[in-house]
Formats: sequence, C-alpha cells, structure tokens
Amino acid sequence: MAALIEAARAEAFPAEIVVVISNKADAGGLERAKASGIPALTIESKPFGRDRAAFESALESSLNQFKVDLICLGGFMRLFTAEFVQRWHGRMLNIHPSLLPSFPGLDPHGQALRAGVKISGATVHFVIPETDAGPILMQGAVTVCDGDTSDTLAARILKVEHRIYPEALRLVASGKIRLVGDICTTAGEAGSDNVLISPVAD
Repeated sequence: MAALIEAARAEAFPAEIVVVISNKADAGGLERAKASGIPALTIESKPFGRDRAAFESALESSLNQFKVDLICLGGFMRLFTAEFVQRWHGRMLNIHPSLLPSFPGLDPHGQALRAGVKISGATVHFVIPETDAGPILMQGAVTVCDGDTSDTLAARILKVEHRIYPEALRLVASGKIRLVGDICTTAGEAGSDNVLISPVAD
C-alpha cells in the first residue's frame, strides 16, 4: 500500500489513491494512509460472521461513496463471494508472493523452499472467484539461495512486490492492459530482455 501511495504522488501517475479500507482496526496501513492525507476506513468483518454478502454490501457502500474505479488488494485475507468478484471483474487487482500459478494460497515461501525451486518472485493478477488464479498482469523474480528461510526469501520478494504493484496499477489505469479471455496483453510496452538464471555455474 505504501508503495502505491508513493507512486501515485507523481504528477504523471494515471491513478489516485482515494481511500484505504481495512477489515481490521489495528492494520498498520490505516495510520500510514492518514499520515499521507488519504481517508482511511475500518469495516470490521468479524461482526458479520459468515455473512460475506452483508460485509461486501457495507464495503461496496464505501467504495461507491469514494467513487472507486479500481480496487488494489494487499494482505486482505478474507475471501470474497463470486458475485462481488464478478461485479469488479477486470477492476480488482491483487499481489501474491510467488510466481503464479506456482504456490498459490498460504505459505508460498515455504512451498517454494520445500519444492526446491531456484527462482521465485511475485505476481500481480486480476481477482477471480478462484484463489490466486486470475489473469496475470505482471511478475518479478528473484533467485532462491541455498541458505534461504521463509523470512529471508520473503524479504527479497517484498522488494519486488514494491516495484511491480505500482507499475501494474499504472498499466491498468492508463488503459494499456487488455483482457483477452484469461490472458492479459499489454499495449505499447516492451518486455525486458533480462534473463535470470539460478544457480549460476562458474
């Protein structure tokens, strides 16, 4: 969230952060948002229990109040109903700390280490009803080192997350992303020629 707020401060950035909403009153992002002059709201999910539709109705009222066009999720661990997701199809982004479709769900860093992969990373994707399965907008990769723990790998991937989430939002907000079925295409943007190989043999 802080990376998105910082990026949106640039005059040429095509999106404005108009509100930050959390379902937990003690979320650190709320104070960060307020410090940046952005309205910050709490809509506690616990009082709604298992009634996800009622929680989403309260959430949608706030989204409408602030005339939100795009939702950027970050650390939001509550599942949405299919109906809510479909209403926001192509307008709700999420970031996940793995190279999807590998290692969706909980503990992606532990999953990566247990699988013995040599490269991991982060993925920005559109949200669909299935968890961590939506069309991929952007990915960034890091090497996995032999001595890595979940914490050390997570710290390196977090730096990648901070780079790619604002950039993915920029592409969506500027209309450069086209959704063709389950695939995102990017107009007028060249991919990188960089190649990441791990491990590198002498």
